[in-house]
Amino acid sequence: MVSELSHTYQTIASVDNILEAWREFVRGKRKRKDVQEFELRLMDNILALHRDLRNKTYAHSAYEAFSISDPKPRSIHKASVRDRLLHHAIYRLLYPFFDKTFVGSSYSCRRGKGNHKAFEHFERLAYRVSRNHTRTVWVLKCDVRKFFASIDQERLLRILERRIPDRDVLWLLEQIIRSFESTKAGLGLPLGNLTSQLLVNIYMNEFDQFVKHKLKSKTYVRYADDFVLLSRDKTELEQLLPRIEAFLWDELRLTLHPDKVFIKTLASGVDFLGWVHFPDHRVVRTTTKRRMYRRLEQTEWSEQSVQSYLGLLSHGNTTKLRQRVRRQQAARE
Repeated sequence: MVSELSHTYQTIASVDNILEAWREFVRGKRKRKDVQEFELRLMDNILALHRDLRNKTYAHSAYEAFSISDPKPRSIHKASVRDRLLHHAIYRLLYPFFDKTFVGSSYSCRRGKGNHKAFEHFERLAYRVSRNHTRTVWVLKCDVRKFFASIDQERLLRILERRIPDRDVLWLLEQIIRSFESTKAGLGLPLGNLTSQLLVNIYMNEFDQFVKHKLKSKTYVRYADDFVLLSRDKTELEQLLPRIEAFLWDELRLTLHPDKVFIKTLASGVDFLGWVHFPDHRVVRTTTKRRMYRRLEQTEWSEQSVQSYLGLLSHGNTTKLRQRVRRQQAARE
């Protein structure tokens, strides 16, 4: 029997929940102008939001759009403080329930998970499949094309209906989901919403469950739109790929990026989550190194960025790279 969310719309919309969400939301943001303006009339704003939710007159505001390079160009859509506060109020109650439904090999935007835990899991699997690096390991590496922009909102809402019995909660989630469109109406979720992080995991959990229960794979790791499967048999992975593509399209209307799908041996180096992995070590991918060098050579740089790079490099075989960063740091002091 499928478990269902026990929280009601009244609980999510309650003043107590919105106040708790504010305490979580405001951490590290008090110096931001829009947050300060909202806080000037904090209780009035919270009560107004509560009233709109209670009367079901709430409507999501427009987004502020801007681009970042992270490292590839991404379009971010920033919601108003009022809407972001509501996102937190929803997330803090929905996340604990839905997180329990996710598979252990899903690592993106989950507490106690993350990027480093994902590639550590990948390396443990490689060690096991290779029988302590004594057998050849083949890796199927895939990347979903235009992930956030391709989420089918109608299919997402149908997935949510299976777990959420309260129609008013579904109404509220629909207001947030429908507040954005990428290339056309009914398509996409905004990069920047806290709720989007949870919703894409709920969406991709359909695929995770397919891999676990239909493909019966025990060598699968996913982080957002990147995932890998490992095997000692290349043919097995070649046979799985069309089944994967069919499920993603038929059930989720997602496609794989044609230039980012490959089957290769671990010994030849597998690029996954920013690192190139080999049987007994990992190195930073070349594009990451070049970007790091460019930034460190710029006139404008900060101690924080240097420490960030040193922290990143500490997770791999990067002794010479770390020495170069420290030398460059010392030369500028």
